[in-house]
Amino acid sequence: MRHFTAFICLAALLLSGCMKVGPDFKKPDAAKPDSWLEAEFSQARPDMPPVVDWWKLLNDPALDKLVALSRSQNIPLHMAGVRILQARAQLGISVGNIYPQTQQATGNYTYTEASRRAPSSPQPGQESGVQFRYWQNSVGFNAAWELDFWGKYRRAIESAGATLSASVADYDNALVSLESDVASTYVLLRVSEDRLRIAQENARLEAEALNIADIRFKLGATSERDVMQAKTLLDSTLARIPQLTNSIQKARHALSALLGMPPSDLKDILGDASRIPECPAQIGVGVPAELLRRRPDIRQAEYQAMAQCARIGVAKADLFPSFSLTGNVGWLSSNVLAFSLADILTAKSFTASFTPSFSWNLFNYGRIVNNVRLQDAKFEEALLSYRNTVLRALKETEDGFSDYQQSRAQAEQLAKAADSAKRGAELAFLQYREGKTDFTTVIVAQQDQLNQQDALAVAQGNIVLGMVGIYRALGGGWEERPEPVPAEVRDEMTKRTWWGPMIKESPAKQEDPAKAGPGRYVPDF
Repeated sequence: MRHFTAFICLAALLLSGCMKVGPDFKKPDAAKPDSWLEAEFSQARPDMPPVVDWWKLLNDPALDKLVALSRSQNIPLHMAGVRILQARAQLGISVGNIYPQTQQATGNYTYTEASRRAPSSPQPGQESGVQFRYWQNSVGFNAAWELDFWGKYRRAIESAGATLSASVADYDNALVSLESDVASTYVLLRVSEDRLRIAQENARLEAEALNIADIRFKLGATSERDVMQAKTLLDSTLARIPQLTNSIQKARHALSALLGMPPSDLKDILGDASRIPECPAQIGVGVPAELLRRRPDIRQAEYQAMAQCARIGVAKADLFPSFSLTGNVGWLSSNVLAFSLADILTAKSFTASFTPSFSWNLFNYGRIVNNVRLQDAKFEEALLSYRNTVLRALKETEDGFSDYQQSRAQAEQLAKAADSAKRGAELAFLQYREGKTDFTTVIVAQQDQLNQQDALAVAQGNIVLGMVGIYRALGGGWEERPEPVPAEVRDEMTKRTWWGPMIKESPAKQEDPAKAGPGRYVPDF
């Protein structure tokens, strides 16, 4: 019988290493066009991969400094980094379940006073060696191990490992969003500053026109209407200044928040008002197939589907019997009759037990089957979410190409219109000074000049925003990750809790899950 039990246990151990219920994950299919639809313009280079630090293409030192500071100080980015630590700790919990789930050192010191009216007590007149009051002490070790016969715990490890990879992709996605948000906010700041400069310059010219109209009115060369029209135009232009100043202040506040600091004017970084950054002559956009590897949200959706696929196996394992091994060893003694508590140190006080067992949920009223169905439906939802994420990424990229291309075309025409409007305003002003035209012509020309110059500034900003949108859609900027958890946060966490080497390690570049093989999770640290 002893040999038979040992054989059963050995067979269970061997089988637990090779059996695993549930489906193995396979990379889902998704739409992948061969070429970009909207990338047929001279600045796009599909044969050239997108650069990693794309914001440096704008050649703006202030922007470079802002991005560098945001990568090290942004609080939501740090939160995403801490979520990586959470996922890694959860993976450690799942790995621990492979080994004996219960391993306990035990000990007790017990006083017992037995009932004299218990059925086992002697009847009156009968002799008894029973001691009704006694002390007992014991010390030992017990363990319980549910064997991973059907791969339930190994599937849980796969799920936790894929969740860890998804958390790294989530961090990458937060990094891409942060860099593009900083660049977009900075461009909007510079656009507002340029529009403010245009408004102030036009206000200066309009104040000069008002002065001339007032002199001509006092000399009787024109009516008071010209003065009122000039004053109205000047006041209308001056009314733009508070709105643009407010936009500048809000942009500075937004940049401060992205840098993880209280609202500030950021003068030490931004300096005085500067030009709107200019895009390079050409930008690398790569091909659509590269998008599936570059976009962090696509990788995150894929890892989430991988994690959910493994949960089907965890749920299916509950349909089958579970096999467990339970045992304990220890020493026990008491002061009953001639024994002594000190006998615990003798070999005769040794006690041990070993129990192979199994359990099977036979009548569960469909709960286990419906849980398998639930996990399978969630997996299908994750696959659909992955495909939808790919489609959304393709759409956003094509939208970025279109915005960039059309903004450049618009800016070219507006530049011509602004030059013409400026020349027209100059001619109208000269003719008015010479008395060859009325002031209405000057007003119309100056209003047109202000509107065209303002629209040109907005269009020039839209070109840069279009480039930012392209690289955001392409998912660039995560390849060179900073430390997900900064040193000061690590130090604070280490003071509270022992983290060991886990908190000191950084995520490496992820492997394509399709190359990892079925049923494997992809480590990220």
